[in-house]
Amino acid sequence: MTLTSFEELVPKIEKIALPGIEAQFKLAPEITKKLGRKINLSKRNPKHAAVLSLLFPDNNNEMQMVFMLRKAYEGVHSNQIGFPGGKLEKEDGDLKITALRETHEEIGVVAKDVTILKKMTEVYIPPSNFLVVPFLGVVSKRPKYILEEKEVERIIEIPLKHVLSDEFIGTKIITTSYATNLEVPVFEFQEEVIWGATAMMLSEIKDLFLSVNY
Repeated sequence: MTLTSFEELVPKIEKIALPGIEAQFKLAPEITKKLGRKINLSKRNPKHAAVLSLLFPDNNNEMQMVFMLRKAYEGVHSNQIGFPGGKLEKEDGDLKITALRETHEEIGVVAKDVTILKKMTEVYIPPSNFLVVPFLGVVSKRPKYILEEKEVERIIEIPLKHVLSDEFIGTKIITTSYATNLEVPVFEFQEEVIWGATAMMLSEIKDLFLSVNY
């Protein structure tokens, strides 16, 4: 998708209703689907967080989406591909500020350069007890990344046209810090495998673009 065609869709994206949890569930692990319909979040008192699904035009004006590979560490999301983002802090004020602040801290993108297009549907992550709100945003050119070396292994850029294609969707057996031999839906591009909450967020973004007839 070129920058021009993307810009033509922006007014529709800003106005249209969100596809919601049903779109997310298309790429959700079975255990997440089962829990998702039963969980009483008020009893779980989840921590709040936000991430940024960031788009930019490359040198050929093709739209790309930014991901990052987290460092290996002793934790639920160790060595996983995801969007920049993190926990809501008291000084943030709201979750949009959280997404922008964390994106700046993790990959160096300055908040003033980002235009937020849409607040997407929140995703609950049972293993870490986080309720995460994704924001869809865009910058006018490829960012100059500055990585938080303790948290980010590397940046991954994937063409938006591939994110929106069925060609890269499948299933995979994975092992995590909390489960072994799980068969999960994945988005797999070249050697990059995206699953779990990030795949669920991608699934809703995909359906959002489908609904505006990209």
